[in-house]
Amino acid sequence: MGTIAKKGGQVDMIHGPLFGKILTFSIPLIASGILQQSFNAVDVAVIGRYSTTQAIAAVGSNGPIISILVNLFLGIAVGANAVIATYLGQRHNDAVRRSVATVAVISLASGFLLMGLGSLLARPILELMSAPADVIDLAEEYLTIFFCGMPFMMIYNFGSAIMRSVGDTKLPFYALVVGTVCNLILDWLFVAVFGLGVAGVAWGTVIATGVNAAIIVYFLMREPDPITLKLTRWKVSGPDLRKMLKIGVPAGLQGMVFSISNLFIQSAINGFGADAIAGSAAALTYEAYCYYIVSAFCAATIAFAGQNYGAGQPARCKRVVLISMFYSMAICGVCNMLIIWQDKACIGLFTHDPEVMRYASMRLHTVLLFQSLASTYEISGAYMRALGYSLTPMLLTVFGTCVLRLGWVSIFERFGHTFHNLLIIYPITWSITGTVVIIAALIVQHKVFKKKPRAVEA
Repeated sequence: MGTIAKKGGQVDMIHGPLFGKILTFSIPLIASGILQQSFNAVDVAVIGRYSTTQAIAAVGSNGPIISILVNLFLGIAVGANAVIATYLGQRHNDAVRRSVATVAVISLASGFLLMGLGSLLARPILELMSAPADVIDLAEEYLTIFFCGMPFMMIYNFGSAIMRSVGDTKLPFYALVVGTVCNLILDWLFVAVFGLGVAGVAWGTVIATGVNAAIIVYFLMREPDPITLKLTRWKVSGPDLRKMLKIGVPAGLQGMVFSISNLFIQSAINGFGADAIAGSAAALTYEAYCYYIVSAFCAATIAFAGQNYGAGQPARCKRVVLISMFYSMAICGVCNMLIIWQDKACIGLFTHDPEVMRYASMRLHTVLLFQSLASTYEISGAYMRALGYSLTPMLLTVFGTCVLRLGWVSIFERFGHTFHNLLIIYPITWSITGTVVIIAALIVQHKVFKKKPRAVEA
């Protein structure tokens, strides 16, 4: 047992005021998310400047495919974050060491598995999405190369989850700064100088992701005990892995099913042609940027509520979720409005084609305008996961967003086959799902805090 030393950017989550600490924890995470998304945004921007509309569509429309294959393992990283945070709150150092070692093995195994799956499934999924004939070959080329970087991506994301558990979000951000600069330079070099096109931006991303992974491993090997990464400890702890999977698999499956619903929407967008695909891809970049604000406060909710739950402080857990919800909705909402206010300038970073810009603007005004509503179910779901309940938010979110969206894709043409009518389902499902998940979180909170925190397995 014993106390755990705080160093560097680590945050004491179980003592003192929460408002400043949650914001301090989340800002580097927001910046990290923006930089991580910038890998794809830089790819799209460079291709947009030096190649064709078809190339923009090939690079920019692959988000749902990547998400389907990656989200399960990112969900397990969420589970690792929650489990390690709870152990830290309970001052169970041996359990923290076991969990860190388990995470190290999982990150490598999942990365190589994803590399194989991506290579095998890229073309079949693109065909299921009805990718246009003038886009599909370029999209397959990009995806096949992109998935070569999956081991690096998993190492970075699982390593970041470990560091978030102790409140350190700054060092992962520094790693991404270096990786983003590398990606920008390599994309320009491979495309503008060597003329490698789609393959060039894909290889630039793979190499930059490798740089991220190397830096995060270096940081973890220099962290203080018990979260330091040591090769001699590498083995899987069955009980700790089961706990991570219990929380992480439902979170990952939720992300996968969520991506599948977006895949069907992307298939419907594909029916509007290459201009609509390219315009949607440009607008989607800004949705992803703003969604990292929500994701950052989800991570804060899991880390802060997890540690305080482990420390037996229910009142602080309740304050954590309220503060995180306020920050998420306010900051995301302001950013949404700023982008819409400057929509032409924002879209102009990717393309000057009038028709592509028209579709991009339509998506910004239909979807991005209401995106802060997603905070209601994302933060509430993260809170339930911190308390050990992951299946409930998964089921509610799958129904409230995915099922309703799939139903809408099948009938929206009855109300007019327009781009706007297709996309209007996003704010509708965010409102419905948010209401239901908040109610569920209140019920789970009441149930959990009627009893003492569960004992930790040795």
